[in-house]
Amino acid sequence: MKPLPAFLAVIVVALHAAFALPALLAGELVHHYLYVAAPGIRDDLRLGGAGIVVFDIDRGHKFVRRIETAASRAAHPENIKGICASGGPGRLWFTTLHRLYCLDLRTNKPLWDRALPGGCDRLASTPDGKVLYVPSLEGPVWNVVDSLSGKQMGQIETKSGAHNTVVSLDGSEVYLAGLRSPLLRVFDRQEGKVVRMVGPFSGVIRPFTVNSEKTRCYVNVNGLLGFEIGDLKKGEVLERVEVQGVPKGPTERHGCPSHGVGLSPDEKEVWVCDGHNSMVHVFDVTTSPARKVASIRLRDQPGWITFGLNGRYAYPSTGEVVETAGKKIVAALEDEKGRPVHSEKMVEVVFRDDRPVATGDQFGVGRKR
Repeated sequence: MKPLPAFLAVIVVALHAAFALPALLAGELVHHYLYVAAPGIRDDLRLGGAGIVVFDIDRGHKFVRRIETAASRAAHPENIKGICASGGPGRLWFTTLHRLYCLDLRTNKPLWDRALPGGCDRLASTPDGKVLYVPSLEGPVWNVVDSLSGKQMGQIETKSGAHNTVVSLDGSEVYLAGLRSPLLRVFDRQEGKVVRMVGPFSGVIRPFTVNSEKTRCYVNVNGLLGFEIGDLKKGEVLERVEVQGVPKGPTERHGCPSHGVGLSPDEKEVWVCDGHNSMVHVFDVTTSPARKVASIRLRDQPGWITFGLNGRYAYPSTGEVVETAGKKIVAALEDEKGRPVHSEKMVEVVFRDDRPVATGDQFGVGRKR
């Protein structure tokens, strides 16, 4: 492509600054992709096969490529337990039952994989992409790992059945939820220890999410079709939100009526999964008590939900793409063979030209800040 004449270049730069025209006009192409780890519903290969399946968010969530890894090449690929990424080092990490894997986002090449003590569950990365917090597989500890080398740096012992992990947006706190505890633990990275407990909630904590100011958590618990709200600073349970108008019945997976909860990036809504009714329910959380505003029927039983970075789309684990403003399904993920892709482990990655510059998260954490 020939460079723009000097007078046109000046005009383009001025317009870009004044009206935020697409970055392409300033010589850079910004693109958004959804990285989906499979098998992401247990080890069911019918729901997208194995590997990291990439979709083009900007082009109707069309299939782009499948990235093979050592995990996907196994004779019997294990269930992917968690996924996270960082634009800083340009890396994506994911876990199986037994190992932690690292992928280069620029080259799509696997870099390393490591077995960690006690196995692996749903991990999280610090915002700068330097440290990973990897729960052992429902065990007593979280392993602290150098993200570039995979070297173990330490452990956090809670004896709570380590399971789900969230790092705050500013990187100062790590939230640790175990499958054998009704308490959410708050780990202070500077102090190097658990400094607070939030709860007890009414049951064992399942999926959860937090807001950007580190003041609220939204928690699924065993036995509840809905979610509970906790105060991250005071450690108190503030509100119990039960979904009304639909029956609470058995589910195919997880043994929990609501397994999956996400906070919209603007922090105005909580979206909560309903396995028995194959639905996701939307609540306005700007008021107290929270108020249900919509219910969306899905093609299967959801077990997770997250959001794109700008909040335009919500992604339930059943593979539909839901436009958040109108609460309408606008697409459904399909792989290169036309198979529906379902996964509880997906993350958005934003590229500028060929460089990863920003990443979302698997938990649907608030981003109001």
